[in-house]
Amino acid sequence: MRATGINHVSVSAPDLEASVRFYTEVFGMERVPAPKFPDQVVAWLRLGEQQLHLFQREGAPQYHHFALDVDDFEAAYLQVRNLEVRDDATFLSGIRELPGGEAQMYIRDPGGNLVEVNWPDASSLDRGVVSDIERLVDVVPQDADGLAARLYTRAAGHAQNEPLGQG
Repeated sequence: MRATGINHVSVSAPDLEASVRFYTEVFGMERVPAPKFPDQVVAWLRLGEQQLHLFQREGAPQYHHFALDVDDFEAAYLQVRNLEVRDDATFLSGIRELPGGEAQMYIRDPGGNLVEVNWPDASSLDRGVVSDIERLVDVVPQDADGLAARLYTRAAGHAQNEPLGQG
């Protein structure tokens, strides 16, 4: 398994709307739909084919993270399980399916940094291997924006299950 690119970076925004205005007005980022999560308010901003995720949450620094795309999510899942580095506490479940069908898994590196591992199509995963995915919509009811949220900003010609940077 290899990382294929940085999917997004997520940082704290104690005043979420002020941060959204800052990044949209100063850098021209575009606000895109974001799902609802428990215990935090989020805003997702598009920056080319990547995203900046802003979140408003008590105790924010422990939630700062960056997200990697991988070329083989099942291999990453097995390696993470073998190394026992999955973080199942920070965001409830260490692995989940987002409303847009993407899979995400949270781990901690040896320095304690939170790393999110992403895959564009949870339905393509072998559930005999990745057996404990929790669907976010089963945990937090989603409004229309939450259901429209997409972790991947696909350019024309990218297949549904093809991570950006792979085609």
